[in-house]
Amino acid sequence: QVQLAESGGGWVQPGGSLRLSCAASGSISGIYIMGWYRQAPGKQRDFVARIIAGGTTNYADSVKGRFTISRDIGNTVYLQMNSLKPEDTAVYYCNIVEWSAKEYWGQGTQVTVSS
Repeated sequence: QVQLAESGGGWVQPGGSLRLSCAASGSISGIYIMGWYRQAPGKQRDFVARIIAGGTTNYADSVKGRFTISRDIGNTVYLQMNSLKPEDTAVYYCNIVEWSAKEYWGQGTQVTVSS
C-alpha cells in the first residue's frame, strides 16, 4: 500500500506564494511520474504540473512561469506557487505513477487565494 501525505495548503492574498509538499511512503516499486492536479468547486480535476523520472517537467499553460515543480532524492514532490491568483483557488491533489503503471492520489490540500 502506498500513502501520499500532502501539506502546505492554506490561505494567501493575491500575489502571494505557497509551497505544497507531498511525501510518498509505503510499498513503492519505483516512481515514474510525480505530479499535481487541482479541482475547483463545481469543476473537473485538471492537470497542473508533473515531473518525470530524469527531470523533465510539464506545466499547464495557466501556471507556466508562476509555478515550479521539483522533487528530492527520495519520494517527495514539491510545488512552489508564486504570483498566486484567485483563479488558483482549488483543492490540490498529489499524484504518482509507478513504472508498473499503478497510480495513486493524495487526499488533497485546500489552497485559497483571496483578499
